[in-house]
Amino acid sequence: MARVGHPCFIVDAFTDRAFSGNPAGVVLLEDVRSDAWMQAVAAELRHSETAFVRPTGATYALRWFAPLAEVDLCGHATLAAAHVLWAEAGAPTDVPLRFETRSGTLGCTRERDGVLQLDFPIDVPQTVDDPPDALVHGAGVAALRVLRGRFDYLVEARSADDVRAARPDLAALATLDARGVCMTAAGDAQSDADVVSRFFAPAIGIDEDPVTGSAHCMLAPYWSARLGREELRAAQLSARGGRLRMRVEGERVLLGGRAVTVLRGHVD
Repeated sequence: MARVGHPCFIVDAFTDRAFSGNPAGVVLLEDVRSDAWMQAVAAELRHSETAFVRPTGATYALRWFAPLAEVDLCGHATLAAAHVLWAEAGAPTDVPLRFETRSGTLGCTRERDGVLQLDFPIDVPQTVDDPPDALVHGAGVAALRVLRGRFDYLVEARSADDVRAARPDLAALATLDARGVCMTAAGDAQSDADVVSRFFAPAIGIDEDPVTGSAHCMLAPYWSARLGREELRAAQLSARGGRLRMRVEGERVLLGGRAVTVLRGHVD
């Protein structure tokens, strides 16, 4: 049977094992498709994000859609897109990838150890002196500090155990004027990481995101300053779990992780 439609992949990102990390859809396009079509595909796949990748000469146009809306920045779906281009579509692995997106030009390189390293814009969170009641009462965790980044709120909890045990009021969080809420604390022996987090974005159809690369654009500068280290190991404590390494370099954040293809197909 002849192959038809656009190549479509499901990739688990920020993990080296299938059925863990954060699953993302990746659709390879040869021409422009409508926003409505991309949104419909994302709603059909029902992953936290689906990436749509189209070659534009030496770079790629890249857009990300959650089940309910297009998003401005997504780390795990970018990692998944880079993985697909190198592992499935034959892009040269020794040439960095460049993506043109709503958040500017993003890069990805393949390191010698096989880790894929994203080059993203830094997002330095600012302290919120009077956080909204929906966040204070809906977070489900006692907050040491509340900050706000470009897209999300950042809530620092007292411990990694508090982050693990958090049971937020998702209906309350959905009313916030933000993409989502990232809860974080210093790592512990159980996490084997410097920094832990969880991420909730019910306003865009994601109750809890398994691994949120873009949130680490906030976490990296925040914890780098707190811990006095440039490179940190991060673990996201969702049910699926995921691991990243992150480093601040000037106005950029480098996010490293692995990815695994779990499904290959086509979408009309």
